Amino acid sequence: MTKKILLVSYSQTGQLTRLAEHFIAPLQEQATISVEHCQLQPQTAYAFPWRFLPFFNCFPETVHLKPAPIIPPQFTESHYDLVIIAYSVWFLSPSQPITAFMQSPQTKAILKDTPVITLIGCRNMWLQAQEKMKKLLADCGANLIGNIVKVDQSNDWASFITTPMWMLTGKKKAASWLPSAGIAESEIQDMARFGEKLLQTLAQNSPLDSTLFQGMKAVKIDEKLMMSEKVGARSFHIWGKLLIKCGQISPSFRKFVLCFYIVFLVAMILTVVPISAVIKRLLKPLIQKKLDKQKRYFAEPSGEE
Repeated sequence: MTKKILLVSYSQTGQLTRLAEHFIAPLQEQATISVEHCQLQPQTAYAFPWRFLPFFNCFPETVHLKPAPIIPPQFTESHYDLVIIAYSVWFLSPSQPITAFMQSPQTKAILKDTPVITLIGCRNMWLQAQEKMKKLLADCGANLIGNIVKVDQSNDWASFITTPMWMLTGKKKAASWLPSAGIAESEIQDMARFGEKLLQTLAQNSPLDSTLFQGMKAVKIDEKLMMSEKVGARSFHIWGKLLIKCGQISPSFRKFVLCFYIVFLVAMILTVVPISAVIKRLLKPLIQKKLDKQKRYFAEPSGEE
């Protein structure tokens, strides 16, 4: 009996598409497995490279899960044995096209009681986005069995420059003195390892459950960023709500307040993030058990080790 798998993705740069395609490559060689790849399309396309203000102006609706509409996708089946959702992270949230997909009644019908694997490609922060994804999946009655995360090859501070430069210029290496932005090629190639494990599980008719990718280092939790993500998510939520209200008064007023927030955001990243890292380092001996517990929680269902 043919196993029917649905892959859903949205990628501006093409990097996430490559990540997902390397994952499903081992499956596509099998006659007993049918893989359908649905690449979501917004009704109004997002420009790439982004322009500066439109890039930041989409964050209020992104963090409050009020996405712009997508073209309703067409599926060949009404039910799938497995659904794979590949998404990138926008402002500590799933990208708007993915959120729009997750909120559609059509999606709820497809995902109900269905095992789901999430694939994430991002700069470095993804914990809060996955928390939102977990809630969206729960609302659909889906069963999250695995999560695989690949992050940028540069360190946190280098990628703070290289990733925005890539988004705004379209060039992964925007200057000779900067490292290349994006996920390392070796990490993209590594996705096939997880696809092979999934293939083996399907071939053996083993249950698709949370043990699927355990012990494969599918995710890595950077405990230095856990506090920063919480602070950032809280800031995005508050300012996003304010900016939506400002837009209801006047689009020009929203842009004015947005420009102020951009300055505030950069200042916060340059000050709060390193300060919180220092505080966490000083307190680490006292809160290590709590950190370990948080890491185990965020690593579920695949686990770090």
